[in-house]
Amino acid sequence: MNHQPDQQDGRFPVPSNLKAAVAQVDITPDNVEAGIDIVGHRRIVREVRDPLKAGVLLLDDGETKVAIITLDLIYAYEPMLRGIRAIVEKETGIPGSNVMVAASHTHSAPFCDKEDAFVQGVIQKIGAAAKEAGGRYRTVSVGYGEDTISFPIHRRKVIDGRAIIRMNPEGPNDPRVKVLRFDDGESLTPMAVLMHATCHPCCFTWGDKGSQPYPDGYPGMSADFPGEARAFVEQVYGGETNALFLQGCAGDIRPNLPGYPYRCADEADIQWCGRDLGGAVVRALARNVTREELRKRETFYPIRVASEVVELSGKEAPVPAELMAIKVGPFLFLTMPGEPGVEYGFKLEAAIADRAIPLVVGYANGRLGYIATADSYEVGGYEPEMSPLKPEAEAEILGALGRLTDKVVGDVIATFSKHPQDIAKREAEEAERLKSK
Repeated sequence: MNHQPDQQDGRFPVPSNLKAAVAQVDITPDNVEAGIDIVGHRRIVREVRDPLKAGVLLLDDGETKVAIITLDLIYAYEPMLRGIRAIVEKETGIPGSNVMVAASHTHSAPFCDKEDAFVQGVIQKIGAAAKEAGGRYRTVSVGYGEDTISFPIHRRKVIDGRAIIRMNPEGPNDPRVKVLRFDDGESLTPMAVLMHATCHPCCFTWGDKGSQPYPDGYPGMSADFPGEARAFVEQVYGGETNALFLQGCAGDIRPNLPGYPYRCADEADIQWCGRDLGGAVVRALARNVTREELRKRETFYPIRVASEVVELSGKEAPVPAELMAIKVGPFLFLTMPGEPGVEYGFKLEAAIADRAIPLVVGYANGRLGYIATADSYEVGGYEPEMSPLKPEAEAEILGALGRLTDKVVGDVIATFSKHPQDIAKREAEEAERLKSK
């Protein structure tokens, strides 16, 4: 831990091994006025309320590089995931296996599950943004803060032994916002911001199909509350930062917009949700550059990456799922390719304890569907019934993410190594040695 000198005139030193680069690109499709089919709660839209964007964050510790790609889309489906990893590797040299692709899960974006013109356009735009970012790395330090938001609510309630869709203020919920700021020390404006929150971005869906003024859902394309929050944060900093959104374990969490059972948002609703999140992020960002917080920052941020495709117990057949762990200094990203219930985040954090600062990311590196907890199957309801998985999958997921955590944290004796890939290399060398005997 480095006790850095206090900041003066908005500048502060960033003694660090970590370099970062960031870019954003507009991925809103062309010709929306002709009508585009929207995924989430399906409808046709002919206007754009706010742009869809992709964010690119590149990190380099001097030996290992990773990329975090964020998308204002419902999922990172396989064709898009494969294409993004290939083009980022081509344009930056970062191995595709070190690229995390995470969707916000907005319900007001186009379908993106096929290799069509829209998906190909997104891939090419991200490649160009990655290339642009790769030419302007800067040395950074990383600050961390938390705050809370007020609009998410649990959407399951057990009545007479079965789960129904119902706003449930007593259900499990995670109102925390986790914020990382990447600073080059040239000013009090962060170079890049990662904001992590847990809530379905479904403000603009049709709900009960009866809420005025949009009984059939909002007629425009939108990044939903993450886009509103991003715009708010970037406006506060005069357009001089890039804010990227990571979704948490939001499978059973939605905005608290009551109706029968919920309503489609109007402008007041979206401003409440988006600015509530944006305000929480700005509070955390501002607090994190006080002199006391600057003194807590690390000066060494080793990067470690591990991933595994696991075969999960499925209702009809085994279901493959890519799970990933990325550790950047004290910060640990754990990903799942579907919609995990909020309790997954709590369970993973409890298992990690004080080994790292965790950010559990859903909707990343593929599309699996709902990832319900084993307990939820006992009372049923939308999420476990729609999930392709059996209850046994929970233990399989938590076990696999535990193994990946061991590899990247490196505090388990079997994983002592500068990089996890060194272990595989040594194992291969040993196997070759034994074969030659």
